[in-house]
Amino acid sequence: MGQELNQWTAEKLPAVIPIFPLIGVLLLPGGRLPLNIFEPRYLEMTQDAMASHRIIGMIQPADPHSRDFEPDIYHTGCAGLVTEFEETADNRILVTLTGVCRFEVANELPREGLLYRRVTARYQSYACDLIQENAIALDRDRLISALKKFFVARGISADWSAIDEMCNEDLMTSFAMACPFGPSEKQALLECRETKERSAMFQALLEMAAHERDGMESAGAPQ
Repeated sequence: MGQELNQWTAEKLPAVIPIFPLIGVLLLPGGRLPLNIFEPRYLEMTQDAMASHRIIGMIQPADPHSRDFEPDIYHTGCAGLVTEFEETADNRILVTLTGVCRFEVANELPREGLLYRRVTARYQSYACDLIQENAIALDRDRLISALKKFFVARGISADWSAIDEMCNEDLMTSFAMACPFGPSEKQALLECRETKERSAMFQALLEMAAHERDGMESAGAPQ
């Protein structure tokens, strides 16, 4: 799969891609996102993607409170390659998307009889996603400390021995995707131009959440 991921350039990525709008779901380049597909429109989307380029665009609705069947979407999403695929006996599809490159929505296309939505995607602004980075620089001790405080505040358990073995890039990408931040915070993480900028924002979000929790406890607020 590594060779498949490395083959892409901004010019080779498909100009037209299906989109999967999900509130609060973040896919980052290099990250892995498991999905349980069961709605007819997204079953069709996944089957069509598998029959062509295997690329699906993950993107968030712009208004997390919208109940529209087809809500307005953010301008930026992330194209993911289907790297795992399984059909179940009860007509679901289980897939894993691996983030390839972020994209900007140029325009949304007419439905033309399809159940799902498609957009024209532009990748040039995020072509840096397609260049393998050397190990990113992190204040790892500070990040781990912030993660531990955040997890305690949210009642989340973790295998810290396994986390200690993760490289900096995997550590930051995996937990930026997994931490239960709000939709707007996740979108801000997605739109950071460079990995080091995202790392700094991720660290700030963790520490802000820990400070807020500490403030509540010192004020005697109910837990």
